[in-house]
Amino acid sequence: MTLVDSLVRSPVRWNRPLLWLTVAAAVLALVSAVGIVADDRILTGVPIWLKPFKFAVSFVLYAWTLAWMLAVLPRRSRAAEWSGIVIVGVAVAELAIIVTQVARGTTSHYNVATPFDAILWSAMGTSIMVLFFAQVVIGVVTLRQRIPDRVAAYAIRLGLAVSLLGMALGFLMTSQVTDGGAIGAHSVGVEDGGPGMPITGWSTNGGDLRISHFVGLHALQALPLLAYAMGRWTGWVPRARARLMLILGCAYAVLVLLLTWQALRAQPLLQPDGPTLAALAALAAVTTVASIAVVRRTT
Repeated sequence: MTLVDSLVRSPVRWNRPLLWLTVAAAVLALVSAVGIVADDRILTGVPIWLKPFKFAVSFVLYAWTLAWMLAVLPRRSRAAEWSGIVIVGVAVAELAIIVTQVARGTTSHYNVATPFDAILWSAMGTSIMVLFFAQVVIGVVTLRQRIPDRVAAYAIRLGLAVSLLGMALGFLMTSQVTDGGAIGAHSVGVEDGGPGMPITGWSTNGGDLRISHFVGLHALQALPLLAYAMGRWTGWVPRARARLMLILGCAYAVLVLLLTWQALRAQPLLQPDGPTLAALAALAAVTTVASIAVVRRTT
């Protein structure tokens, strides 16, 4: 079965708890979208319902993608299936805490203003660690099983690996110390809640660690979709597509690290300096040359 076939197959073997999480998160995204319009409260410079909206959309994509990946595996894995269920429990806890804090009119992340806030923030930190290791288990299972479609195998394994990198980078935010002495922030060089880009809210005055975190996490969707596009709309042979997938997956991981490096130097995404532009240009050049070489040798 090719990646193209697996993306449209009947979801009979899909992990049902992950599918239910997809539906529940989609409902929360709709409710949060209404909240953005109907609730005029502002928190850290953005509508108070924007955070639950973004997290809900993210979990829709995350849960559906993991459910698909587990269905693609040649053999059902009890460890992977149970890891999916653990991830559902963690996601429900995360979303419940975020919504609870919105209802209370306060922040969920880095909030230790009261003992109750500190308990909720500690629970979120613990749950993310559990989610991280549950995804590691799924990654190990995909490495151990032989996926017949090499392009799909590379896309899934690299997607899981790079998304784990993006998840790990989130811990940088929890260790930052602000000018006021508080521990935990996503902006670098400026305070959280300042001017930001539309929708994402990423800082336009300083660095923002959420950017590389976001890009890394969504390798889980980006790389399989890229593999799907190559299989659907190019005439390249499977060997060429597999090698290209390996090149592009590695380039994607380097991009995540470059975005982290940019943010840690307090640099806004859209205001890169010379070293950042040079590094991005070098990455683009190496990736392009390697990709052209692979296509020419295998087609």
